[in-house]
Amino acid sequence: MNWFTRKDKNIQNSAKKELPSDLWKKCNCGEILYSPELESANFICHHCSFHFPISSQKYIDIILDDEYEVLFENIVSTDILNFKANKSYEDILKDVPSNKEAVDCFYGSINDKKIVISIMNFKFIGGSMGSAVGEKISKAINFASEKNCPLIILCQSGGARMQEGALSLMQLSKISTHLAKFAKKGGLYISILTYPTTGGVTASFGMQADITIAEPKALIGFAGQRVIKQTTNQELPDDFQTAEFLLEKGFIDLVVDRNNLKDKLDNILSILK
Repeated sequence: MNWFTRKDKNIQNSAKKELPSDLWKKCNCGEILYSPELESANFICHHCSFHFPISSQKYIDIILDDEYEVLFENIVSTDILNFKANKSYEDILKDVPSNKEAVDCFYGSINDKKIVISIMNFKFIGGSMGSAVGEKISKAINFASEKNCPLIILCQSGGARMQEGALSLMQLSKISTHLAKFAKKGGLYISILTYPTTGGVTASFGMQADITIAEPKALIGFAGQRVIKQTTNQELPDDFQTAEFLLEKGFIDLVVDRNNLKDKLDNILSILK
């Protein structure tokens, strides 16, 4: 094996350049996407139009005019039940990203048309419904009623928050009750379903709107496909629980590309408000 030995012992191996781990993203369709290009396209896959989950701030940049007011920032989750498991609820709350809660509420405008909008955030414990989420959305509904302006809820959630038990499930009926009162006063409610919208959010306020919009390819459903398949013992369509499937079956009103969302909302507000 002498032929494999370096003659010049001074030759050093050049260090491998380490690339950022988030430089590339793989889409559900299998396409490998360059992150800076994906960000400039509002996180929409150029191959299949799948809409990646984005932050509340990015939705604000897309939907609202420049000036807006943040609502109910002081309402945050607490460990009401002293939940203990592999990891305590208190520790989970400490480890979540910078967002203070799984929903952010704003009072702003769309092309000078005043609205109240609540935007759920999947990065905060899967956008799960907790007591703070229910309280913030309920207050946003009442605020929209006081201001006599339309309400928009952008849904992005895995459902109830198990660390709060039945208190989490109670938020669904709480929000639905406030929405019923809002509707009785003639308020306009628009829901936007994004990837993913599942569990109790789908079974309640996600589907209670006057106008229900979904982003392309969004996963929308109550139970998971595997559970449904095992329960019904039937094969499910390839596009089952997608926005396009629900539009075809009449469960939602529109599928709207994120880049066109503000214009579409503006059109709806111009006609209905």
